[in-house]
Amino acid sequence: MSLPNASGRTGGTKLTLALLVAGAALLGGCQVRPLYGSLTPGDASTASHVQNDLAAIRIDTIDTLGPNTRRVLLTELMFNFERGNSTAEKKYDLRLVGNVSSTSIGVEQLADVPASYTMTMNVTFVLYERATQRTLMTGKSFASASYDFSSQRFANLRAQRDAEERVAKQVAQDMTARLAGYFATRK
Repeated sequence: MSLPNASGRTGGTKLTLALLVAGAALLGGCQVRPLYGSLTPGDASTASHVQNDLAAIRIDTIDTLGPNTRRVLLTELMFNFERGNSTAEKKYDLRLVGNVSSTSIGVEQLADVPASYTMTMNVTFVLYERATQRTLMTGKSFASASYDFSSQRFANLRAQRDAEERVAKQVAQDMTARLAGYFATRK
């Protein structure tokens, strides 16, 4: 076994160093901006325009979802938008149409009953400007969650309810991110 040549090692080191410098130069043009925060560090008094725009959204009622799913979705969206602070002026309307479906994905052998289900929630949303009723953004969010089916009736009901809550929270997070991205790129 022999040792590597010292001159070959410096060539590799020089190449590595050159690649690092080139990579740093390429990444130097990238800008990373906070989505919800301000650009000045330590300045808590300046709120982000994205957070202000999200807080100015009024959510219309959703008649197409069940009561539990509707409650969880609206609660999550209101918390994500307002962050516990309510604004007096609502500049935008958010209209939602959604549905929740459940499909069996596994069948228990010899019993011919479902062993597990997948719950899927689809929500189509439209963001309007209140003053002009002009459509600003449309989108669709969806999420899926699976749950097991057992011989215990109340355990099945609770598993189904937990899956409904999980998909509603995932859809709310996705919608919040999409709307925040819209407001961040708009101004």
